[in-house]
Amino acid sequence: MPGEARRRRLRALLKRADVDPNAFELVEEAFIHESAARASDGMSNERLEFLGDAILGFIVSRWLYERYTQDREGQLTRRKAAIVNDRVLAESAHRLRFEELIRLDASARAAGVAEQVSILGSTFEAFIAALCLRFGLDVAQRFVEQEHLAYVDPAALEDPKTVLQEFTQLHYACTPNYREDAAGPPHARRFTSFVSIKGKLLGTGVGHSKRAAQQEAAAAALRRVLI
Repeated sequence: MPGEARRRRLRALLKRADVDPNAFELVEEAFIHESAARASDGMSNERLEFLGDAILGFIVSRWLYERYTQDREGQLTRRKAAIVNDRVLAESAHRLRFEELIRLDASARAAGVAEQVSILGSTFEAFIAALCLRFGLDVAQRFVEQEHLAYVDPAALEDPKTVLQEFTQLHYACTPNYREDAAGPPHARRFTSFVSIKGKLLGTGVGHSKRAAQQEAAAAALRRVLI
């Protein structure tokens, strides 16, 4: 995207965040992919991405803490995992047309890097960091709530199996494998589920149904791979 066209899109994005539409400091940096660093005086969005991951984690954690007041730590962790994984962040970034703003070198652009889930998710984190540093935490939080949390599927917050499957497909190109053992009389069965990823046991869960045991196992696995 040519420079002036990018500036117009950035102005529109900043207006959407309800801040000064001409305050480009740091905001432009949030969209510089590492492949374009040489042409951008060595700047890229990697440091902002690092900070944005922590800021987004705090915003989402506080939102969950205040919204789900009866949840225990494990339940809050599962909900957070469903909100900050790359796929969900990429959906918000795509809805905001971030792929049009990302600066890449010619080869990365031709390879479709701007449309990759991990790149879109990272750019979203970098933009949140830029908002926080430039305009304050309250602005960043408002943007996350309006442009990300408002679009999160509530059902996804309740299903650790779905979250784990999406995570493993994205990061390991496979799906989790579940195995169950059953014990007890027919009227009082107790199931133990073991979930593995590429042969490595990551979680164990117990329940009075296979599904309940699998959900607990998936939640245990998520705690290991996401924390």
